[in-house]
Amino acid sequence: MYSPPKLFSFQVSSPFSTGPRQDDGTFYEFRTYTVKPDKMKDFLELTSKNIHLRTAHSQMVGYWTSEFGGLNKAFHIWKYESFAQRSAVRTALAKDQEWQEKYMSRMLPLLDKQDNEIAYLVPWCELGTPPKDGVYELVTFQMKPGGPAVWGQSFKAAISIHINTGYTKLIGVFHTEYGLLNRVHVLWWNENSDSRAAGRHSAHEDPRVVAAVRESVQFLESQQNCLLVPTAFSPLK
Repeated sequence: MYSPPKLFSFQVSSPFSTGPRQDDGTFYEFRTYTVKPDKMKDFLELTSKNIHLRTAHSQMVGYWTSEFGGLNKAFHIWKYESFAQRSAVRTALAKDQEWQEKYMSRMLPLLDKQDNEIAYLVPWCELGTPPKDGVYELVTFQMKPGGPAVWGQSFKAAISIHINTGYTKLIGVFHTEYGLLNRVHVLWWNENSDSRAAGRHSAHEDPRVVAAVRESVQFLESQQNCLLVPTAFSPLK
């Protein structure tokens, strides 16, 4: 049975840091590939056939395609225990002839663009798992400079209130280490797009949600979201 991520109190020592990271050094690489509009089918078929060559080197958390909030995008998350591990994995992949020949040489011509970010789970969140297959919403918040010493408690309260509404399941809250700083990504699971829409409408009428959002929005510069559909080979479904 699904258990929502545990929330804990935390203190921040640096007022200008992106935020405290978990003590074990584990981090996540977010990779976004923009696929040529007429090549998404070819890209997914090629990736499905060869992704086992990539996962032999390191852990894939999830692999999705965008449905709303950005077209022709493939989004995937990879877990690493340290930067040394990631460096070793990248070196091994460059030397993996089968991976290079069967996948990379055929995949790169299908893309228009590649982007990545490095992010940590916030200390008060554990990576969750969904109760069953569904869809995912990735919400990205660009916070005002100053780090969680400024906005951390308000943001945490807003997330907690949304969890308590019960219409969505929290998978993870991540803050960036490399990429655009003061950025927080929140990954939610929903049973389907309609249940997500109904839940959002209900939440907008919940005075607890309204109050929490009103408090946290003063620290917000911008936000955006996208609806993600897991691929057949994604560990998170």
